[in-house]
Amino acid sequence: MRLSKRGEYGLRAMIDLASWTQERSVVPIKEIAEREHIPVKFLEQILLTMKNAGLVSSRMGANGGYHLAKPASAITLGQIIRLLDGPLAPIRCVSQMAYEPCSCPDETSCGLRSVMFEVRNAISDILDHKTLADVIHREVSKDPLIQEKK
Repeated sequence: MRLSKRGEYGLRAMIDLASWTQERSVVPIKEIAEREHIPVKFLEQILLTMKNAGLVSSRMGANGGYHLAKPASAITLGQIIRLLDGPLAPIRCVSQMAYEPCSCPDETSCGLRSVMFEVRNAISDILDHKTLADVIHREVSKDPLIQEKK
């Protein structure tokens, strides 16, 4: 698994939104883009994908912007990455979302497939059990500047 810029920016934008949920009803896209150093046009595409998946909502107008559509504790990093970058599996023959048979002679006894299956499970186990709220908690507990913002 390799995280693309789209996936990285999406994660950072969602973490940013989650960090403001208590203080503001919506966050303007330009503010997110400035804080996270993400091109606005690219961020618009990413947030539209998130909106279509039901992870964020938006409000139009002068006081418009985005907010999480669900609590930060209900959105996992795995959901976001799969939405933006596709399957977590390092090879397709171990993917649960995008399985494709491999070219090895016997898939059931393939040692490489067995190891890659373990890799996929480890990645999935971590990302599917870490939420935006978990990341915010880690940031707050480590960075005194973020504590001041809160």
